[in-house]
Amino acid sequence: MKFHRQVRRLDNVLDLPSVASVFFLLVLFVMLGPLVYTPGFRVELPVAADVPGVDKPAVTVAVDAAQQLYFANRLVTEAELKSRLADAAREFGESLTLIVQADKAVKYEFLVRLTTLAREAGVRQALLATRPASVVVPRSSGRETPARPDPP
Repeated sequence: MKFHRQVRRLDNVLDLPSVASVFFLLVLFVMLGPLVYTPGFRVELPVAADVPGVDKPAVTVAVDAAQQLYFANRLVTEAELKSRLADAAREFGESLTLIVQADKAVKYEFLVRLTTLAREAGVRQALLATRPASVVVPRSSGRETPARPDPP
């Protein structure tokens, strides 16, 4: 007795309309991705070359062009910053370093006031964060081109 099969073997694994729709969605996400709002604030760091990094525990404070202070990605007042820096100094001791990511439009006297506030909180060392300078890489054709041009 012979039984008839209702199931057929699938020869074409990829269906063209489904592949096209997935590709369309991928293109859509790539095109619309930059339009999504990213929370944060803009800080234009000054450019410097050959600046060493930090090998000790560090905390970071960011200062925008309007001289607003940000600690742990939150807007803080000077009094709040002083208490948080004091807590961090007690936790890490004398080896704590403050890294100040200040916009290049911030006045020098504000930076002095910020480092004085950090010293009063128990932080002994404060460093200014900078953006690395672009490096010129020589080509074999004799022309030199910047490896990473600075944004305008």
